[in-house]
Amino acid sequence: MKKIINDPNQAVSDMLQGIVAAYPDSVKQLEGTTVVVRKDAPVAGKVAIVSGGGSGHEPAHAGYVGKGMLDAAVCGEVFTSPAPDQVLEAIKATDSGKGVFLVIKNYSGDVMNFEMAMEMAEAEGIQVEKVVVNDDVAVEDSEFTTGRRGIAGTIFVHKIAGAKAEAGGSLEEVKAVAEKVVANVRSMGMALTPCTVPAAGTPSFHLEENEMEIGIGIHGEAGIERKPIASADEIANELMEHVLHDLPYRKGDEVAVMVNGLGATPEMELYIINKKVQEILKETGINVHRAFVGNFMTSLEMAGCSVTLLKMDDELKTLLDAPSSTPAFCF
Repeated sequence: MKKIINDPNQAVSDMLQGIVAAYPDSVKQLEGTTVVVRKDAPVAGKVAIVSGGGSGHEPAHAGYVGKGMLDAAVCGEVFTSPAPDQVLEAIKATDSGKGVFLVIKNYSGDVMNFEMAMEMAEAEGIQVEKVVVNDDVAVEDSEFTTGRRGIAGTIFVHKIAGAKAEAGGSLEEVKAVAEKVVANVRSMGMALTPCTVPAAGTPSFHLEENEMEIGIGIHGEAGIERKPIASADEIANELMEHVLHDLPYRKGDEVAVMVNGLGATPEMELYIINKKVQEILKETGINVHRAFVGNFMTSLEMAGCSVTLLKMDDELKTLLDAPSSTPAFCF
């Protein structure tokens, strides 16, 4: 294992201190926690958006803390859900009296711990609602979850729910638009290499030099099919076939596209994938409202990518295009 770290057991703590040191005017860490919050939290008169999960997916989730997206990110150990008490601290630190909305990826530990924190907060008189993101079309069940996994489509939920909250939307309105995103977002990924959790020291699975894994998750999980490595166009075709098949599309529909790197994929390769994705959409008669290419939801140093499509309507387009200012997502 080759990693630029100190103590593997302190990697998350060191990382969080580094994030705050890089963006001291934007974010802060709650003392004694693994929670990163907006520097101005709680923001008066605004529904707070809280998300998080295991570390190792950077820039998710702390990179999305800021105006127009998250009010707090709760960071667990690598690929490990944060404890309920940490989530509760995030809820309490960001609640302005308008309620708190939780964005949870569909992994068993995340769902259980965030829901426990939700119950604890409600017992203290805080209004809390939630959405569970399950955009991965590759699997219905896995060792980590019942139902579909939540992967890169989560970023679109952060952005759109965050914009709704920033615009003054009520807790019910934020929940409604987040649920709309979840109903209309689909993703699928693939990998050329596994990743290595620092505390484990060994790869999560093994691939030969001429192999790739289709349908991987973001915690180093193996996928649904192992096969000889293919060209970028063939990979894009396979991912898009699954994504487009899963949700009815009509000619003239508009989508937002995210071509997401998993941590070790050069941007050159992501843009090559995007080229083919755009060609497929054009041939299908689907219009692209906006495209995002880069590392948004990674899996440590895994080489590979995922493709996400979000079917748009006028409300989603307006909220996606609204300004945001966070370390990893500014426009």
